[in-house]
Amino acid sequence: MVEKTVKLADGNELPLVGFGTYLINTQEMMDTTIKTAFDAGYRLFDTAQIYRNEDFLGQTLVNLQIPRDQVFITTKVAEISQGYDHTIQTVDDSLKRLKMNYLDLLLVHWPVQKYFFDTWRALEKLKADGKVKSIGVSNFSMAHLELLKTKAKKMPVVNQVELHPYLNQRALVQFDKAHDIVTQAWSPLGRGVTLDDEMLKKMADHHHVSVAQLILKWHLQNGVAIIPKSKTPSRIKENYQLDFDLSEDECGMVDLLNRNQRTGDDPELVYENGKQYKVHHD
Repeated sequence: MVEKTVKLADGNELPLVGFGTYLINTQEMMDTTIKTAFDAGYRLFDTAQIYRNEDFLGQTLVNLQIPRDQVFITTKVAEISQGYDHTIQTVDDSLKRLKMNYLDLLLVHWPVQKYFFDTWRALEKLKADGKVKSIGVSNFSMAHLELLKTKAKKMPVVNQVELHPYLNQRALVQFDKAHDIVTQAWSPLGRGVTLDDEMLKKMADHHHVSVAQLILKWHLQNGVAIIPKSKTPSRIKENYQLDFDLSEDECGMVDLLNRNQRTGDDPELVYENGKQYKVHHD
């Protein structure tokens, strides 16, 4: 890959391709998948309080003897942990579980109306105290970011959202870019729903790559950072091997597949109700 990192508005470097740890729920599985991913070249590892696996990830880094400065670690403040004091307390707990004294990136997992500004103020404080290098948000819409701007001292440097060919979030990506916010896609393959698309299959065959590789490259060429998830060693490696280029026309054809189809929750409903409402979490 040509560009491995992108410079954030705060001056820190964010690896463009990271590894998502959602659903990795045993120590053994964490050890195996992180070792495969690290050996394949991944340096960003993304977890969240709600995944209940921060302790496994922290222990894995010890088990594999990976030095702290060799990895970029992201975690996210759960809805139940929001509010000023509560956020600071639970992030201290996250650091203990991860066995580290700082995070590279801390995100508000979902916008919650009741604690919207208090939670962000806590992130600003954690950054000022050196416990967190960069602060950002996840699942924020343009409206949420506009609202945050009315009181924030520092704006988020990352907005991690659901983004894939069936939900390309084009307007949000452009808005983020205009505000020096890097858009990072969770579920960059749309939880697999996009992998059977006939047009994408034809395009992938043309480049002698998998549909997953094609989609991930499309993200990167749109200036979107990605955190693909997989437990399969061959796929973990494949998802990092993106040494090919799509033409502008090809990227445009992928853009046309957009149908504003979410596989996850609608951020506006989470904002209003203060919690996620589906069985899954991401």
